[in-house]
Amino acid sequence: MGIRTSAVLGAAMLMAAIRPLSAEDMPLFKVISPIFSQLVAFSMPARFVTVFENTSKGHYTREAVPKGENTERWTEMITVTGEKGLSGNADMTPEKFAGSIGDGFKRACPDSFAENPLGARKFGDADAFVAVVGCGKVGDHSETALIAVIKGSADYYTIQWAERGNTMGEPPVKDGKWTERLAKLQPIAVCPIVPGEAAPYPSCIGKNK
Repeated sequence: MGIRTSAVLGAAMLMAAIRPLSAEDMPLFKVISPIFSQLVAFSMPARFVTVFENTSKGHYTREAVPKGENTERWTEMITVTGEKGLSGNADMTPEKFAGSIGDGFKRACPDSFAENPLGARKFGDADAFVAVVGCGKVGDHSETALIAVIKGSADYYTIQWAERGNTMGEPPVKDGKWTERLAKLQPIAVCPIVPGEAAPYPSCIGKNK
């Protein structure tokens, strides 16, 4: 978390005394980790814990869920992925990559699929694209996800914040909470890996403020 003034901290403590913190109000912590050729940095709510991590054939995945949940039974999940070498594909763009993830949702629920492209972005110097996609009904639940696709110097990365809920006719892809969650994940950055540098990766911390 960034440094706050004593006045702001005092106000926060007063508000906490008036009402309990909701899940959305929980503190954030910075996550910076090497994924293939770069460091990937973003902010994650402290109520999430990593429950799965795997690298296989140029594909990296890490999943985090609220404490007490797991990879099978979860209400929310923050997923980080990496695709090694994909930035070298001239035919690929962050928008196309986001579209391919959306296509996967659509195949799972052609009758209740919805999407809301939030458009092209820049995270630092990196080109990116953000969208919200979802299924009103997939199995016995709905599933909606905020997807941020980042084009790194050599690899592609995604940060996804998904939520499951009751089945419905159409997922809430235009709900304002998704832009709020995008703000919570920021600052998002990709940084060079400095040889010999270890966690907490001070060279990247300055870009993740």
